Amino acid sequence: MAEVQTPPPTTAPATIDLTSDPATTSTSTSTAVVPLVTETTVTETNAEGKKIKKIIRRKRRPARPQVDPATFKTEAPAATGTIFNIWYNKWSGGDREDKYLSKTAAPSRCVIATDSGYTKADKTPGSYFCLFFARGICPKGVDCEYLHRLPTVTDIYPSNIDCFGRDKFSDYRDDMGGVGSFQRQNRTLYIGRVHVTDDIEEIVARHFQEWGQVERTRVLTARGVAFVTYMNEANSQFAKEAMAHQSLDHNEILNVRWATVDPNPAAAKREAHRIEEQAAEAIRKALPASYIAEIEGRDPEQKKRRKIEGGFGLDGYEAPDDVWHAKEKADWEDEKEGRARQDQLMIEADDGYDGDYGALIPAQQQNGILSSATLAALKGYTATSTAKRPAPVTGPLVGYGSDDDSD
Repeated sequence: MAEVQTPPPTTAPATIDLTSDPATTSTSTSTAVVPLVTETTVTETNAEGKKIKKIIRRKRRPARPQVDPATFKTEAPAATGTIFNIWYNKWSGGDREDKYLSKTAAPSRCVIATDSGYTKADKTPGSYFCLFFARGICPKGVDCEYLHRLPTVTDIYPSNIDCFGRDKFSDYRDDMGGVGSFQRQNRTLYIGRVHVTDDIEEIVARHFQEWGQVERTRVLTARGVAFVTYMNEANSQFAKEAMAHQSLDHNEILNVRWATVDPNPAAAKREAHRIEEQAAEAIRKALPASYIAEIEGRDPEQKKRRKIEGGFGLDGYEAPDDVWHAKEKADWEDEKEGRARQDQLMIEADDGYDGDYGALIPAQQQNGILSSATLAALKGYTATSTAKRPAPVTGPLVGYGSDDDSD
């Protein structure tokens, strides 16, 4: 079934306790999961007036089961037609299903503050997000093979697959539901059946900003309809599943669908500008900061430093731009690889410390000639004296290096 994510098994481990602390809840198979850390860099000024960088690493808590595995059931949708379409996961033929007459409230809702955490999927790059976690009904917790957290800008997937690993289609469904289309990037959700109040805009913004950074919110108060646009497409996909058949501050049952193309020319101009900014931000993250500052003209002294350092001690010689940029890129990659190797060693060596590591790194050492990885290797280096070679034994001369084959 292309649209439906593979459901987790319904076997219930006997060690799950939903009343315990989420940070300590685990199963018998969760020992293989390596706890991940979140890193925060803070720049401070010490008493001597020097700027230092303080790196704070904290452990992430394990994800907890959202429902009791013994009560988790996977049921097929109600038969509203004569033929079941496995690609769209819906019935077709016969009587047409009326969405407004089949208003069924969602059984549960995801709470990011308490339900999110690391799972087995955090050890595998490119893992997809858990569809059942978004709906608030995942029973596996830390043993789930999908991600239990919100999508970020670094979570990038092919255009024909959504963040849950489901295949997109060439066109939208007639009711603008389902997975969506791969022919355009849709970040806007249509929210219908909203209870009309005086503070409807505040209510919609408060509930939908929980699923990611919101770019724009538009509310049609008289019709009880809202349009929410997210900065990231993956967040809009996550929010669509998380808020389907949910309620806001009242007992309404929301109708969450994909929004159609906005015919306003201003909207098309905003979308083109956003794509340009997104491409520029990706380039900034892929290149060294000093190189970006030179291109954007924010570091006028960079050209002078290059002329002095690029001579490599030779009078009148100045390295070409391609040689200089290759050297900067190599130094930047070595430093990045060294930081990643140190983080991996710290993750493997740490048992369960949750707090400040107190790693104070002077800013002057970060911009030195040697990278941090090289300095760390030199600290553990111990010079050893080489053994003396034995004295040559005196004896008769021999034919060494002769051209004669007999030697």
